[in-house]
Amino acid sequence: MRIAAAFAFHRVFHQRSSISGSIRSNLQHQPRYYSIPQLDYPNHLARPRAFTLSPSCHPRGSSPPADLGSLSLAGGGGEVDEEDGEVLDMEAGTVRCAANYAPLSPISFIERAAAVYGDRAAVVYGERRRTWREVRDRCVRVAAALATRFGVARGDVVAVLSPNVPAMYELHFAVPMAGAVLCTFNTRHDAAMVSALLKHSGAKVFFVESELLDVGRAALKRLAESNTATLPVLLTISDTDSDDYENLVKNAASQFDIRWPVSELDPITLNYTSGTTSRPKGVVYNHRGAYLNTIASVLAYDITTMPTYLWTVPMFHSNGWNLPWGVAMQGGTNVCLRRFTAKVIFDSIARHKVTHMGGAPTVLNMIVNAPAADRKPLPGPVRVMTGGAPPPPRVLFAMEEHGFVVYHMYGLTETYGPATVCTWMPEWDALPAEERAQLKARQGFHHIAMQDVDVKNPDTMKSVPYDGQMVGEVMFRGNTVMSGYYKDINATKESMAGGWLHTGDLAVRHPDGYIQLKDRGKDIIISGGENISSIEVESVIFSHPAVLEAAVVARPDDYWGETPCAFVKLKDSASATEAQIISFCRERLPHYMAPKTVVFEDLPKTSTGKTQKFVLREKARAMGSLTKTANS
Repeated sequence: MRIAAAFAFHRVFHQRSSISGSIRSNLQHQPRYYSIPQLDYPNHLARPRAFTLSPSCHPRGSSPPADLGSLSLAGGGGEVDEEDGEVLDMEAGTVRCAANYAPLSPISFIERAAAVYGDRAAVVYGERRRTWREVRDRCVRVAAALATRFGVARGDVVAVLSPNVPAMYELHFAVPMAGAVLCTFNTRHDAAMVSALLKHSGAKVFFVESELLDVGRAALKRLAESNTATLPVLLTISDTDSDDYENLVKNAASQFDIRWPVSELDPITLNYTSGTTSRPKGVVYNHRGAYLNTIASVLAYDITTMPTYLWTVPMFHSNGWNLPWGVAMQGGTNVCLRRFTAKVIFDSIARHKVTHMGGAPTVLNMIVNAPAADRKPLPGPVRVMTGGAPPPPRVLFAMEEHGFVVYHMYGLTETYGPATVCTWMPEWDALPAEERAQLKARQGFHHIAMQDVDVKNPDTMKSVPYDGQMVGEVMFRGNTVMSGYYKDINATKESMAGGWLHTGDLAVRHPDGYIQLKDRGKDIIISGGENISSIEVESVIFSHPAVLEAAVVARPDDYWGETPCAFVKLKDSASATEAQIISFCRERLPHYMAPKTVVFEDLPKTSTGKTQKFVLREKARAMGSLTKTANS
């Protein structure tokens, strides 16, 4: 596929950053288990509720303070007509009131789970098992402690630095129950980044798991040295019963009026995506979006009632792709893992009869390349949601051979994680295995909670033709697009210019309408005026029998501008030379797309399994030009 370099859509796409708000209001009563919360409603619920720029609630009609340095995530209150609610249409006789409307919130999933599946296992961790009734009770207690002991109010941020242990799961409910905003940090962040995120988020409480305590303490030390006015309270999580978290559960009141959202657009979580210590990017999720994306993910992923879900997706990554809430919605069992290998995955599937799990393509690659001694027969079909990076068709094919059913989804932190699904058509079952894998590697269509997805020219905002050739930028709009970037309204507006969320991802649209990613805008390689998709080249390299992992980036070239440079990790006991990899690619690709350089080494990864291409780009840049001109 040859595409003019002028249509590379610049190299740098729209940057995204943040919004703010504040959530102070009265507690709302909620019965001990499940029922529709009795809420008060403003007179003008038909209009979006404006965010205020103050950490405290202002009466309707009052002005926010001029000082914007103390932004929080709370919203303003509203006038209440408790008895009659809001008249929508007097002539038609329609109203909106507590009887026919409640703000959507994932909190309702655990309330129902405790009522319907109360005695069934909710969380399993090693030898520890807790029921849904027990987990719900623990969440309420933690919420009560946050509110009463630490003064956590609506809109306050509660930060967490933890692997996938039970407390991390419970905090996805406990923090929203307190009316607060959950902010989970990447466990690979160093103290400098954690400190920057604590400062930017304004976290009031900071939960840290014991293995990460040194990082957490160092981050707080840095924060104190930066003259931050107020430091968050540090609370520890561990596998023992004597940490701060368990003490909260033991000593807190079991009765607490859950702080249901006043508006379903109230923030529920704050997720930090790419960014720097000087300019963090915090993505704000609201209760409505989280609720809808959870339902969409559950339906797209075929999660039926009472599944057993193995936690191989970090819960800090887009809130575990919404599945802390999704497993509760279906009354399933969460099998928590602090860390895992291929052997741990196979052992856990066999022991707990796992029905669902998730992971980036690197996790799938780990599974299909596991030594025979580490594998165990699957007790039944295991459905695997994958995303985070385009999966190589060879890996998808191998997963099916092992008995896994793969669901390919695509999205961003800014879309609450999963936003599209490669919906499978039954007639494709009759196709050859390789062709099936190629079809499944596409990103597909938007799921039911997203209003629309399109591939557009970002300059003209016109849709590209459905020809599988013309490249454009993937754009989204709908109820499961973020509220915005925290404390950066300009970046929020820029990211949603023209009424669409600009992703920076390049894709084509096939004749059947299915989307297929070609690259990130910054990852496109322009060689001799031709655009080269690194994803296409990687897919071919992956199909080499000796290759375990591959990533392709641009290497600067004095003559061509750039040439493809492949970083390759070989399978254990396998061998291949640079010349063999290049020849293999030239037999399967146009020669200009084949890598000119091959480097054999381990690939740097994020904690979610994505290859850190920025590291590889720096290495390729340091190599200098492959072609030497007269002026070189």
